[in-house]
Amino acid sequence: MWLSLPHHDHGRGGRSVLAERRERRSQQERSAETSTRLLEAAIDLLHDRGISRMPTPEIAAYAGVSRGALTHHFSSREDLVTSAIARMLGHVTEDLHRFAEDINARGGSSDEIVDYLWKIMSDRLFYVTMEYLPEARHNGDFRASLVPVVKGFHSGLDAIWMALATSRGTDPDRTRTVMNASMCMIRGMIAQTVLRDDPAYFAELLDFWKEQARQHFPDKPAKVAGRRPKGKAA
Repeated sequence: MWLSLPHHDHGRGGRSVLAERRERRSQQERSAETSTRLLEAAIDLLHDRGISRMPTPEIAAYAGVSRGALTHHFSSREDLVTSAIARMLGHVTEDLHRFAEDINARGGSSDEIVDYLWKIMSDRLFYVTMEYLPEARHNGDFRASLVPVVKGFHSGLDAIWMALATSRGTDPDRTRTVMNASMCMIRGMIAQTVLRDDPAYFAELLDFWKEQARQHFPDKPAKVAGRRPKGKAA
């Protein structure tokens, strides 16, 4: 009688399939880590040096990886920069939608939204934008790759303002006009900070704009509890 021996599934070179799977997973993790380091390095260098002062060898060195690793993950500097911007705007868009959900849940004010937008835009986001916009203006492929990403970012902005419009019962189209005017003003203010370091000046401008925006979102009238019918004395 033949005895049935336990079967061990081996891959190439006598290694178990489980060991191969673990190795593949480890390789995938290392690859993802390298990609993340390159994407973060690209954004850091865009902000700190500008797009014209960040050749691929310096991006790789800043990320702590070889130039070969960079070219393995990204076909060109343009591919890397586009992916880095997409990742950055993707994270910001997720935050915008979470903020919109919060506004939907508890209500909010236009003041709060303007302050929130100023905070996220002035925290590197628009400074990085100012670095890649000139390239997008002259490079059609680069611009085309960014348009869908920027549309996603604007969908997050729209969600915030529509949440406020719903809570206040205001006209959606008018609300979008206030949203776009707010973004244009904030972008212009941040651009001005490059040559003007004057926090009090910008705070005053923000306060002025919040006054204007506030007029389009009046508080809903409070319900009067226990109101007596007309003609009846207390």
